[in-house]
Amino acid sequence: MSGLQSQRALLGARFAILAMVFALSGGCSVMSGPLPTSGPSKDQVADAAGVPTDYPIALVDISNEVARRLVASEKRQLFSETMAGTDLPTYTVGAGDFVEISIWEAPPATLFGSVQMETGASVTNHAATLPEQMVAANGTISVPFVGAIPVVGKSPQQIEAEITKRLKGKANQAQVMVRVVRNNTSNVTVVGEVANSVRMPLTASGERLLDALAAAGGVRQPVGKTTIQLTRGNSVQAMPLDRVIQDPRQNVILRPGDVVTAVHQTHSFTVLGATGKNEEVPFEAQGITLAQALGRAGGLQDERADAKGVFIFRFEDPSALGSAIQTPAATPDGKVPVVYRVDLKDPRSFFVAQGFPVRDHDVMYVSNAPAAELRKFLNILTSTIYSIRSLEVIGNVR
Repeated sequence: MSGLQSQRALLGARFAILAMVFALSGGCSVMSGPLPTSGPSKDQVADAAGVPTDYPIALVDISNEVARRLVASEKRQLFSETMAGTDLPTYTVGAGDFVEISIWEAPPATLFGSVQMETGASVTNHAATLPEQMVAANGTISVPFVGAIPVVGKSPQQIEAEITKRLKGKANQAQVMVRVVRNNTSNVTVVGEVANSVRMPLTASGERLLDALAAAGGVRQPVGKTTIQLTRGNSVQAMPLDRVIQDPRQNVILRPGDVVTAVHQTHSFTVLGATGKNEEVPFEAQGITLAQALGRAGGLQDERADAKGVFIFRFEDPSALGSAIQTPAATPDGKVPVVYRVDLKDPRSFFVAQGFPVRDHDVMYVSNAPAAELRKFLNILTSTIYSIRSLEVIGNVR
């Protein structure tokens, strides 16, 4: 046997001995400890969920039933269900509004028959327009020969009827018209991510939600990343703006005192492990599914990923888990730590992934396959053997 052949035989023998030592010592434990890795293996995640500790977690396999339950638990009430009304709002006068009153008399006019024109010439007229006045804090206005009249909560037509009634017997067949010059109370406030925050006056035409956004100059952020929050009294409701645009029923009629807030939603999830990229991935306000999230993460790496080890780490509302799943202890904010697992080796899981919702702050993790860990160990082992051989060659040269 030549010298080169003997060296190769010695090298092969050493490699076989080291591999045997690795196998006898429990290769899995070696790989899970000293070897570098991006995170726990599929089995380690499952073991952690089954061990009672001071921070227990629940492991839930994603199924069609689980996906349906989660979608139902996060379903938001629609504007059309909570904020809609079939009747147009009736405009009423409030304290702080400015009104203008015009009174007509049939001839011969006795109270309001002569008016002074802007030119200074006095002409005979059967109408008189009183100076505009603000509705007082006590809710009244003052009319000559009538006195104080309560007007808060009344429509202009009701105020006209009340003044006409009180002028009966004083003015000659009086006819009254009340006009709101400045509307300071029946308004909608539009704030947030809009071009200009405004207070939009409401009219009898029945302004709607998108009318208010248009009056504010539109939103400053992309439509797909904007959520509209509508506050009415003690009720607060929110919906993605694109849903309001797509469904005309959600473009509800506004009421006096409503507050419309455009919110820029910065939803995102974090992807780690054996995927095309490891980073924080933003998504739209209306949300995305697990299938979409996997696509945005670049999919699974063929040479590393364990298709049976795809996990979603989330703090979940206990009510969304169902009674069949034993929930761990809740965090101070009432959430429970849950790990959702999906087996992408099963073709049916791709249909389930299209209905499983990914939420803000979720962590998606794909574990390494056992073969990838073995390959990693063999690479380290091979590098070590060749390093030792290089040192021997250097020593022989010396």
